[in-house]
Amino acid sequence: MTKTEQIRKKEFMGVEPIGSLLWKLSLPATVGMLANALYNLVDTIFIGQGVGSLGIAGISIAFPLQMIVSALAQMFGVGAASIVALKLGEGDEESAAKAAGNAMIMAVGVAAIYAILGSIFIDPLLNFVGVTEAIKPYAKDYLSIIYIGSIFLSFAMCCLNIIRAEGNAKEAMFIMLIGTILNVILDPILIFGFNMGIKGAAIATIVSQMSSTAFSLRYFLSGKSVLNLKRSSFVIKFTMVRQTILLGTSTFIRQIGNSIVAILMNNFLGIYGGNEAIAAFGMINKLTIFFLMPMFGIVQGFQPIAGFNFGAKKYSRVRQVMKYTIIVCSLYGLFISIINITFSRQLLLMFGADEQVLKIAIPALRVLMSTMVFIGIQVIGSTYFQAIGDSVPAILFGLSRQFFILIPILLILPQMFGLIGIWISSPIADIIATLVTTIGVIVALKKLPKQDVVKVIG
Repeated sequence: MTKTEQIRKKEFMGVEPIGSLLWKLSLPATVGMLANALYNLVDTIFIGQGVGSLGIAGISIAFPLQMIVSALAQMFGVGAASIVALKLGEGDEESAAKAAGNAMIMAVGVAAIYAILGSIFIDPLLNFVGVTEAIKPYAKDYLSIIYIGSIFLSFAMCCLNIIRAEGNAKEAMFIMLIGTILNVILDPILIFGFNMGIKGAAIATIVSQMSSTAFSLRYFLSGKSVLNLKRSSFVIKFTMVRQTILLGTSTFIRQIGNSIVAILMNNFLGIYGGNEAIAAFGMINKLTIFFLMPMFGIVQGFQPIAGFNFGAKKYSRVRQVMKYTIIVCSLYGLFISIINITFSRQLLLMFGADEQVLKIAIPALRVLMSTMVFIGIQVIGSTYFQAIGDSVPAILFGLSRQFFILIPILLILPQMFGLIGIWISSPIADIIATLVTTIGVIVALKKLPKQDVVKVIG
């Protein structure tokens, strides 16, 4: 690769038209995110068909504990991605490589500790998240195997964020697709062919994560990356780790908030709706994650563009990509609300849900999907502050929906309205959080300097 080609590879995020650039980065990210969500969805469909509603309830109970390692991995991955994009925009390639190397080491180390502790305390943890005696065997079988693969999940997720941050979203997409295809192939073989049930689904997930880890390593070792990772890049620098954690905390909080909300919901659902309500929530959760993945893919395309151009002091481009991304995500949110409300029964039948579960799940899905149009601006708001390296508002916006709004509502409404109080808590929180985030986004855009700073070369 010539020097001119290297410069072009690093600078394209600062010169290409915003519309085409966002789609260039977000389309592969979207496909990759959909692939990631697909193997979770496929797991649930095969478990529903092969094990039954108690199996789905089991993975629903295990989900918040499974998401903790994902939240930790995303914290290091997103934090490092923010630094990588900023530093590449500033032309500081050494710091970008250092951020990437430190994040990889931390993601693996923390995941290993979590996997060991989770395996030791699996019974009290499952009791804490609201498991019932009927569901516990399924949840324990699934989670005990998932913990083993935590290191692979954490490393792969961290690497994929870094790969996207340097502008190579297509490579990240291929890595995620390989893992998904492998998982989809293995699921029916292990669940039905080897009659392994829920254990087979967990093993298929781990193998797919191992493949993502292997291909991520191959990417960085083959010289495809613009980052020059050296041995010194992996020597822990505490100031770099601190900055990475601060910038990734918003994402961590958002995901941990989702886990806490899931724990509360599973506990309340067990009280007010029983095992059928927990199974219904498991199905709805998988559908929600699947349909939201394209939106998260668009936001992942947005982050490096905003970060790079902010670092390069091209503020007009930052404004452009912010406004464009909000419009696209809002329109997509409206689309998925319509799809899920219109075809709720057909979507839920994919999981093999019986009429007793459908009676609970159909109205719940319609209520929970009614405010998807508002989700985009919430995610974009906190991601913007991550992208520009401003950790405090990123953390506050990350805290706002789940911790400041949804959890207090969720603690009150079920006691007043029972099962319906659980379902309406989330849409109410979405509306309030969107109003708060909208004000924050408007203020943030007004604070940007009016004029770009043009770099003079030579």
